[in-house]
Amino acid sequence: MNITFISAPAAGKGLISSMLNEKYGFPHVSIGDLLRSVDDENVRKQLENGEFVDNNLIAKLLKERLYRPDCKEGFILDGFPRNMSQISIYEDICEHVNDKKNIIIVLDIPREIGEKRITGRRVCLNCGYVFNEYFDKPKVSGICDHCGHELIHRSDDNIDTYDRRYDTYLKETKQVIDYFETKGNVYHVDGSKSSDDTFSDIEKIIGGYDD
Repeated sequence: MNITFISAPAAGKGLISSMLNEKYGFPHVSIGDLLRSVDDENVRKQLENGEFVDNNLIAKLLKERLYRPDCKEGFILDGFPRNMSQISIYEDICEHVNDKKNIIIVLDIPREIGEKRITGRRVCLNCGYVFNEYFDKPKVSGICDHCGHELIHRSDDNIDTYDRRYDTYLKETKQVIDYFETKGNVYHVDGSKSSDDTFSDIEKIIGGYDD
């Protein structure tokens, strides 16, 4: 199956996607990671400011990634589509990438919890593990528990960027969720729970699909 996460910023899409990838083997495709890999100063500034990036670039990056052979049996898409103008890109790609069912999972989260998840987030660039200064501190400040490398605070993980992204979510992305709900393939999950509890709730949903 193809699983798409469309949620407010800091709802835990990336972590849950990684957990699903580890257990079920579906490749995790993050639009944020794809965009951060682009060597372009303008794109970098747009990401730091919580702005939308050009749809043509996003379509190109997604097609290059989702048309790879490892996505033929399904994929996990994190953070796309984010506005109504991106729905046609999403539907076109899903139609051609494979013949699997597509489901949308929305992780619901209060704004104030999202703020702490963003501003407290610390990432290990070596192994990819994510810590949080409020909820999941490393044993040694600034050092990854798992591999001993330095943790970084990404430049776009700040309160101003989060507020802009959350406001954009309410204004733009909520319409996308409403659109997919008319098709009957949207499932809401409480993203403010622990990652294990959220993961368990999602497994109950995808357990009803046999592809």
